[in-house]
Amino acid sequence: MSLSTNRDNPTIQAHRFDYNGTILAWEHIYMDHSTGSAGDSSHSSTADLSKGPSRPLIILHGWGASKKIMQPLARMLAFHHDCYVIDLAGFGESSEPPFAWKIDDYADSIQAWADHIGLLKFDLLAHSFGGRITLKLLTRPWSKEHVQNVLITGGAGMKPRRSASFYAKKYVAKILKAPFNLLPAPFKSRGLDWLRATSTWKSLGSSEYAVLSGVMRETFVHSVTEYLEPTLPKISHSVLLLWGENDDATPLYQAQRMEKGLAEAALVVMDGCGHYAFLDKPKQFVAIAEAYLKPTDQEG
Repeated sequence: MSLSTNRDNPTIQAHRFDYNGTILAWEHIYMDHSTGSAGDSSHSSTADLSKGPSRPLIILHGWGASKKIMQPLARMLAFHHDCYVIDLAGFGESSEPPFAWKIDDYADSIQAWADHIGLLKFDLLAHSFGGRITLKLLTRPWSKEHVQNVLITGGAGMKPRRSASFYAKKYVAKILKAPFNLLPAPFKSRGLDWLRATSTWKSLGSSEYAVLSGVMRETFVHSVTEYLEPTLPKISHSVLLLWGENDDATPLYQAQRMEKGLAEAALVVMDGCGHYAFLDKPKQFVAIAEAYLKPTDQEG
């Protein structure tokens, strides 16, 4: 564990968690309100991690990102929250999973991590791919015991509207794969590997898929081909959907579909913001998040 402190900034503690051989890097970001400044090295044990000014807040990043992109937001929220940011498996400083993970595997890792830390009650803030994981977590009995309020921004998981060009590319991809699918297993595998390395094949896929290889490429496929509309009726948590009006990665219609499917949800749209609303207008984003995540009088 490493520790970074500054008199005028939150304490940032860096940790590692071994999840069945996959190393997950995470940080605890908090303020020591007993002194009115950043904390000190006395906050080094797992037992101390749940102490803070209010309920802990777990923050999950999106696909292709890392905890670094969420750190400025966590630092701003740390005045009122114990913030925990993690590099999801395969991103940032965390190691790749040993096999191609599905969304449920990521949810399993977050559940194990939260249990390892010893957080009893906490809020969740998730962006993009982190939203997929959050929707999966919220369907579990475990979440009813541990997760309180939830904020999803630019959350993925809803089935997107597809253009004609998408279906054209999909058809061409099937045609290209057809001859290799007829080959015996060893030759089929080699042939498909060769095909995926060609510029023609790469031009058919998304930019995110094109830069991936190995286990993360298959993990990406598992993720984007699982649509999570069926999870929505199973979720009873309060969820704030905080969206950029110009989000072109997870467009506003997906947020509206999510709001309609959830039992207790509200959609707030931020003008002039895109997929990273928390970077486009950080002060406005934090003000809205604080107002929503603030514990009620009944909660203490």
